[in-house]
Amino acid sequence: MAPRNDRDRRSIVAWALYDFANSPFTTLVITFIYATYFTQVMASSEERGTILWSRGVTVTALVVALLSPLLGALADRGGFRKLFLGISTVCCVVACLALFWVPPSRALLALGIVVAANIAFEMGMVFYNAFLPDLAPPDRLGRVSGYGWGLGYAGGLGALVVVLVTLVQPETPWFGLSTEDGENIRATNLVVAGWLALFSLPLFLWVREDKSAISRGGNSVREAYKQLGRTFSSIQKYRQIVRLLVARMLYNDGLVTIFAFGGIYAVGTFGFSFQEILVFGIVLNVTAGLGAVSLGFLDDLLGGKRTLEISILGLGVATVIAVVAPSKAWLWVAGTLIGIFSGPNQSASRSLLGRFVPPESENEFFGFFAFSGKATAFIGPLFLGIFTGVFGTQRAGIAIVVLLLFGGYLVLRGLDEEEGIRAGGRDLLAGRSDEA
Repeated sequence: MAPRNDRDRRSIVAWALYDFANSPFTTLVITFIYATYFTQVMASSEERGTILWSRGVTVTALVVALLSPLLGALADRGGFRKLFLGISTVCCVVACLALFWVPPSRALLALGIVVAANIAFEMGMVFYNAFLPDLAPPDRLGRVSGYGWGLGYAGGLGALVVVLVTLVQPETPWFGLSTEDGENIRATNLVVAGWLALFSLPLFLWVREDKSAISRGGNSVREAYKQLGRTFSSIQKYRQIVRLLVARMLYNDGLVTIFAFGGIYAVGTFGFSFQEILVFGIVLNVTAGLGAVSLGFLDDLLGGKRTLEISILGLGVATVIAVVAPSKAWLWVAGTLIGIFSGPNQSASRSLLGRFVPPESENEFFGFFAFSGKATAFIGPLFLGIFTGVFGTQRAGIAIVVLLLFGGYLVLRGLDEEEGIRAGGRDLLAGRSDEA
């Protein structure tokens, strides 16, 4: 069923543009540019930089895991979804602006700001994702989610091209900047901040928030705690959500580790230059965007579970290739495969939960969705840092990703998608929409 009118279409486009707005943060700051700059230039050694970055990702994961369920429930009961998303967005923008002013000698300060920005980014995704079930009918959740991820990768690609042409590749960077003390590299954070601020505006202007479940005349925090308690007490009813979230704890941890350390691995093990890292990032964003959009339709045809299984197997094969790759050429092959399958993996995870969640608890369950993505997300970065230090090679660290993907796949095999849809009541909503 297509959106009912032009206003609905505009809301979907505005919602998807937020993915376009915030993806340069993960692409430029967390994965390719600033992460590489931090380990290669700011840290005392590459090994030390890898370990410090892994600690920063671990702290982010723990904080988001603790905060996301409660803030998600609070947004449900108080009608604060758009407000909390706005606060998270502003905090991320301000933190990115601050990174430009941190000199190379202040590695720990830079890492602290990155952690703050990353927490704000991840918390924003809780409230952003929770809009999805309100915007798309159940039979189109997969493709609408895919539109968002596809636009997100397009945003990451666009930002990569901008910084490549203006800041990284020229001998004399644009805008009066210099290469001294990495000023041109640090300025990529200004691009991220401006991009996020500009392209997030349509969501705040045109996407309406469903406030039908707001608690009237009560304490929103108290109601949020009560709602969390009710969810835990009735969690058996939503056992397919539990299975999905447990599986995601594992396979998403593998994906987070790839994103956080892909650029670091390419530089440290294969000697990629900043220019090669940018091109590598461009290729990954193109393939990931195409994969997210094309397999978003596959999601609606085959179901979210089948799409997730295909994507996890593809990511597993790609990671094995990356671990044993004898040359840059093989790493390019692995990176292309990771791009193809990472987009569908993230998109199908979001759309499958969107089919399972009860309509009155969307923010809360997407808070648990964020929790599942972060509760164990310290395992991959932590053991990557440990294995890198113990064995003296990043290859040993990256190998942890294969184990995490395999564990997530095994848990996901037992998921019953039809039962999950029935338990959340989304099949009844679809029936009423069809009748209308």
